[in-house]
Amino acid sequence: MDFALSPRSEEVCARMWEFMREEVFPAEKEYERWRADHDPHAHPPVLERLKASAKGRNLWNLFLPEMSGLSNLEYAGVAEISGWSPVIAPEAINCQAPDSGNMETLHLFATPEQKKQWLEPLLSGEIRSSFAMTEPDVASSDATNITTEMVRDGDDYVINGRKWWVSGAADERCRVLIVMGKTDPKAETHRQQSMILVPRDTPGMTIERHVPIFGYQDQHGHSEIVFRNVRVSASNMLAAQGDGFMVAQARLGPGRVHHAMRAIGMAERALGLMVDRAKSRVAFGKHLSDQGVVRELIAQSRIDIDQVRLLVYMTAWLIDKDGAKGARTEIAAIKVAAPAMAVAVIDRAIEVFGGAGVSDDTPLAYFYAWARSLRIVDGPDAVHRRSIANEELKRKRPFVG
Repeated sequence: MDFALSPRSEEVCARMWEFMREEVFPAEKEYERWRADHDPHAHPPVLERLKASAKGRNLWNLFLPEMSGLSNLEYAGVAEISGWSPVIAPEAINCQAPDSGNMETLHLFATPEQKKQWLEPLLSGEIRSSFAMTEPDVASSDATNITTEMVRDGDDYVINGRKWWVSGAADERCRVLIVMGKTDPKAETHRQQSMILVPRDTPGMTIERHVPIFGYQDQHGHSEIVFRNVRVSASNMLAAQGDGFMVAQARLGPGRVHHAMRAIGMAERALGLMVDRAKSRVAFGKHLSDQGVVRELIAQSRIDIDQVRLLVYMTAWLIDKDGAKGARTEIAAIKVAAPAMAVAVIDRAIEVFGGAGVSDDTPLAYFYAWARSLRIVDGPDAVHRRSIANEELKRKRPFVG
C-alpha cells in the first residue's frame, strides 16, 4: 500500500498549482465583483477564460480515468488542490459537480446516441447538466422512498413529481437533467427505480425556486422543480428500466473521493489563513501565535487534516484495486470524516479571525457553509454511519474476549 504520488501525478499536480497561483486565485475577486453586479445565476465570463487556459495546460477532464490516464488515487491530489478555490477551480478544469458525476454516469451507461447528444458536449465544456433525485416530501437518503412517477406510455415515459436540491438547474448553460423516479412500484424494492435523461426545455418542467445554502446562492443554483406530465422518449432511459438504484450506486463511489479531497483543500486553505492571522495579529501584548490556545487549534487542525487525507488515499487506492463495491465501507467513512474535519478546521480559523471570519472579507464563511452542506450532500452522516455499523457488525474477529 503505497500512497506516494506517482511521477505522473506529481507532474499534473505541479501544473495544477501553477494554474491556481497564476490564474485561479487572482480571478476570485473578478468573479465575485461580476456576480455582485449581475443575476446570481448568470455565467461570469472569467470562467470561459480559465477553461480555455486549463485546456491549453492539459488540465481538462482529469477526473475520468479513461480520458486522463490518472487513477482515482492519482486524481485525488488534483481534487485537493482544486478545493483551495472550490467555486472556480473545479469548473475551470471541467471537474465540477454535478457534471463530473453525470459524465461518469453517461460514460458507463449511456447509449452511443446519448453519448453523442449529451456526453460529448459536457466533456468539451459547451453545456452543463443537473441531477434530480432528492425530493422534499420523503427521506431521500433512502432512494427507495422517492415518489416521482415515470409511467410508460407507448414510446414515451410520462413524469410527474417534485424534486429539490437539483444542483445546476439554475445555470443558463444547463441543457439536460438526469432524473430518478419510480417506473414499477410493484417490483422488488431495488428494481422499482429508473433514471432517465430529460432535456432542460421539455414542456411541463417548472422551476419553482432556487434554494440558497445558508443564504448563499451558488452560480449554478440548487433548484426545486415540479414535473407535470413531462413526456420524454423511452430512448432517453439510462441503462434499462429498473436499473436506477444500480446506476446511482455506481455514480457515487469516485465522486465521494472528489468531494472529500476538495473538502481537504478547503481545510488546508483555512489552516493557512489561520496561521497567517495568528502570526500577524496581536492581542494581550503578544501575537496570537504565541497564545497556547491558538497553537492548540493549529496543531489539532494539522493532525485532523492529515488523518483524513490518508483515509481518503486508502479509499481511492481500494477503488482502483477492487472497484467501488470493494471499498463500500471506506467510501462511507470518508463521506463522514472529510466534511466533519473541514467544518472543524474552518470553525477554528473563524475563531482566530473573530468578526472577520464570519464576514465575506475572507472565504471562511462560505467555506463553512459549503463544508457543513457536504455533511448532507449524497446522504447525511447518519446514513453513512449506519452503513459502516452494518458492515462492522458482520465483521469476523480474530479474537473476542
